[in-house]
This record gives sequence, C-alpha cells and structure tokens, in this order.
Amino acid sequence: MTLQHSRPLGILCLERGGTPSKSRPGSILHPTTFSFPVISDIVEGAWADVVIRGDPPLESAYVAAARRLVEQGAVAISSNCGFSMRYQSSVAAAVNVPVALSSLLLLPTLLRQLPVRRKLVILTADSSCCDEALLGIEDPAQRARVVIGGIEGGKLWQNEMVRPPPYTETSEIEADVVACLGRLQVAHEGVAAILCECTGFPPVASAIRRITRLPVYDVTDLCRMTMASVA
Repeated sequence: MTLQHSRPLGILCLERGGTPSKSRPGSILHPTTFSFPVISDIVEGAWADVVIRGDPPLESAYVAAARRLVEQGAVAISSNCGFSMRYQSSVAAAVNVPVALSSLLLLPTLLRQLPVRRKLVILTADSSCCDEALLGIEDPAQRARVVIGGIEGGKLWQNEMVRPPPYTETSEIEADVVACLGRLQVAHEGVAAILCECTGFPPVASAIRRITRLPVYDVTDLCRMTMASVA
C-alpha cells in the first residue's frame, strides 16, 4: 500500500552557497522519490566538509532550521547528510515531531536482523570521519560485525569539498561506490547487508543491490518509515 500524506517531511539541507540544488531521481529531495510532500531549509554554515568533520559546532543552526520547518508544517524531520547524526539528539529535543536525521539510526535494528556471525557494511562518504560516536555501538561483539567503507578521494567526495559544490553525475557516484565495494569484498567475508550513510547513495541503491545481491538500506527507507508513523 502506497503511503499518501498531505503534510510534509522537513529536510535539513547542507549549504550550497546560494546555487540551486539539482536533485537526482531517487534522492531524498527529488519530487518523485516519495508519495508525500517534502519541504526543506538550509542549515546556516553546514557545508559538507564541516558537517563531515564535525567542526565547528552547528547545533544551534540545526535546531533553528528544524524549528522553522515545523513552523511551516513539517510533521517529521530528516536531513540530506548522514553525518547530521551528530545533531540528532539536539534536534529531537528541540521539536515536537519525530526526528530521523541519518540512516545510521537503523544500525542497531539491522544488526539484530542478521545472523550473529554475519556482518553489515556501512557505505559512507568518508570512512575516516565515520567515528564511534556516530555509530553508537558499545558492545564490542556487535561493533566487530560492522564494516565501514568510504568513497573519500572519489568524485563525489572531491566535489562536496568545494564551495559551492559542483554537481556530481549519478554515473560518477556509482563508479565511486562500485570501487569501494570491490575493496570491501576483497577484505571481508560474511557480509549480509549494506547500510548507506551518505544521502548521495540512494540514486544508486538499485545498482548496489544488483551487484551485491544483498539487502541495501538508505535514508529514504528511514524517511518512509518515519512518515508512516505519523500518517
């Protein structure tokens, strides 16, 4: 059954330097991705490189943008950068609607879905910055089941480090991801599912499923689940 919703999902967006944001089919901001309306607001100062590294603090800017979205009618809040997970608690405490800023929120649930000897891959924009605080896993046995692979140095990463960031073609994103998956397949056995941290990856999720023949999850899945809860 397709979810029909008259009230919007609010998306907290990265800075783009005033340039129009061109969304890709399948992305969190593309008009055909969801069956419910979406509104967005830019988080002041939230350039991709700043949010990925986690400095300087952007808590007040995230909270202010989330409040503006709620004032405009948003019944749930997400974001277009998985590293916004750093501000999940602050935003959730500041607004009276469900907040799901990152697909990383799915991590504990997905681990419990898998056999205990199988692993889950997190595909991220930058594995060097996908730290333990973002994962939130305290059990060493569970942490050992998580494999992190990043596309740092690839075309999407290079473009997102520029201000304003140029558009990255979907084919270039897919090439970055396929190269990362190739490295992971050589280094790790027993992978049973993939979680895309980066919100740039949903447009290539189908390709990842086709290549790996594994379940693939991303922020769009989290958004649909969250909006279904308030329908």
